[in-house]
Amino acid sequence: MEMSWEQSVTYSINTVYLLFSAYLVFVMQLGFAMLCAGSVRAKNAMNIMLTNVVDAVVGSISYYLFGFAFAFGDTSNPFIGTNFFALKDIPNTSFDYSFFLYQWAFAIAVAGITSGSIAERTQFSAYLIFSFFLSGFVYPVVAHWVWSSSGWLSASSTNPLFASGAIDFAGSGVVHMVGAVAGFWGALIEGPRVGRFDAFGKPVPMRGHNATLVVLGTFLLWFGWFGFNPGSFDKILVAYPSTTNQGNWTAIGRTAVTTTLAGSTAGIVTLFGRRLLVGHWDALDVCNGVLGGFVAITSGCAVVEPWAAIVCGFFSAWVLIGLNIVVMKLNFDDPLEATQLHGGCGAWGLIFTGLFAKEEFVIQAYEAGDTSVVRPYGLFMGGGWGLLGCQVIELLVIVGWVSVTMGPIFYAQHRLGILRISVEEEIAGLDISSHGGYAYNTHQEENQPRFYADYMRMHGHS
Repeated sequence: MEMSWEQSVTYSINTVYLLFSAYLVFVMQLGFAMLCAGSVRAKNAMNIMLTNVVDAVVGSISYYLFGFAFAFGDTSNPFIGTNFFALKDIPNTSFDYSFFLYQWAFAIAVAGITSGSIAERTQFSAYLIFSFFLSGFVYPVVAHWVWSSSGWLSASSTNPLFASGAIDFAGSGVVHMVGAVAGFWGALIEGPRVGRFDAFGKPVPMRGHNATLVVLGTFLLWFGWFGFNPGSFDKILVAYPSTTNQGNWTAIGRTAVTTTLAGSTAGIVTLFGRRLLVGHWDALDVCNGVLGGFVAITSGCAVVEPWAAIVCGFFSAWVLIGLNIVVMKLNFDDPLEATQLHGGCGAWGLIFTGLFAKEEFVIQAYEAGDTSVVRPYGLFMGGGWGLLGCQVIELLVIVGWVSVTMGPIFYAQHRLGILRISVEEEIAGLDISSHGGYAYNTHQEENQPRFYADYMRMHGHS
């Protein structure tokens, strides 16, 4: 059947909106790269930049070959997709290339989170292995559960769990918790960086070398989040039948507002909270606080009121501050705070949605505004326990699934001796020991060798 002019215009506008959102989410790769580079020491800057590039390029191939198929293939299997490998039979009536590109941008973001947790002490080949596996299998399976119409946890399923399904609109759990739990196992199995804790187990400060890059990365991630959260509607031209002038365009605007308010509130609370705890205004902590607010609101961004987003951001800041104190006591070393930030704030985001989701907005996001449909919504909003139950189940199954898949991957690499670099290489810095020289040619750090040839001479290689 031939498409009418109105249909083709609607389709075109929706496609342009989705592609624009995909490009914004891809900009987050640049944000991650800047944030990571600024958060590590100068002698490891080139290494972390290269790992960000590798996450993107390896993740692209694995998501194209397997990931998209596992995530969105086969509408009859609730656990894993089984068709669309290497985009076979795409485009079709369900998916177009633009949808693949948008989902690909999410997939490569996951590996970026994990690589931050194991920064400054990991062999380069280890990145290649975990990045391929994470983007091509571990993350797509979770995406299938929650986002595919056939997923057993999906809120858009024809027969959702507890008549609700889990509402993880843009991925506090699916993206952020998956990346964080993988990073947790990597960092735990590798152990802390050399010199991170003294002989008595007390933490030794290891500040990132460039606050400018951290702030630049934070703002780039903020910019990208406007594709991450509002873009997850996929279509902008969907009118709500029970209103005169509202549609997805209204909800998309509101989602951008809730995202901004949550991140901003978390930043303010972190600013004053850390001031009380450490006695000074800390730019790097505030940046991480802002990002924690964004991570937390990512689950419920489309289904909560703006005032609720402020509640979300307030508590996410304290979750991050509290977890950072706990991990220091436990001698756990995550250079980017990625486990605490993406894991802790992501988990809080899932619970928050189960408490504060508004009925009207849930219907808009998942039923295109059809008010004849009845769905569970936030517990504190009078919507019962169904949604909160699904949120808790999503939280638990993500921790379980990523632990049983990525934990053994990291442990096997550890046992084979291909996970962590030697102490000598770590002290010299990964840039000189693995990448042929420093990221900054003019900078001779800590009287270390400047060129790879000098490094080799120091270690007795002629």
